[in-house]
Amino acid sequence: MTRDDYDQNGSWGILASIDLHSCNPDFIRDAEKIKDFTRQFCDLIDVTRFGECQIVHFADHDEDVAGFSMVQLIETSLVSGHFANKTNNVYLDVFSCKYYDPDAAHEFAKKFFEARDSTVCVLLRK
Repeated sequence: MTRDDYDQNGSWGILASIDLHSCNPDFIRDAEKIKDFTRQFCDLIDVTRFGECQIVHFADHDEDVAGFSMVQLIETSLVSGHFANKTNNVYLDVFSCKYYDPDAAHEFAKKFFEARDSTVCVLLRK
């Protein structure tokens, strides 16, 4: 998808759901590493962070869903993610009313977390 595709469709925003599988377990269990990722990721997609990155560790819950969750508000919406300890998977959602390149976002996240494989789903919001 290009910026022209985005503009021609009269879209209000773009959402990329990025699933990263079998990531580096040390990275997804490190709040500072996740904050570093979030800063670099927002710079990559050229959005302005709004406030501090919120990271919460869900350790006292069901083992199947234990891990960090992250939310970073941006001036054009938000970046969020869940980092699943049981599977070493990462689930990112990036929504912005400012266009960004979802393929570049996907590749950066995959490389950063050293994912074995990944998928991305892109949706234009109208």
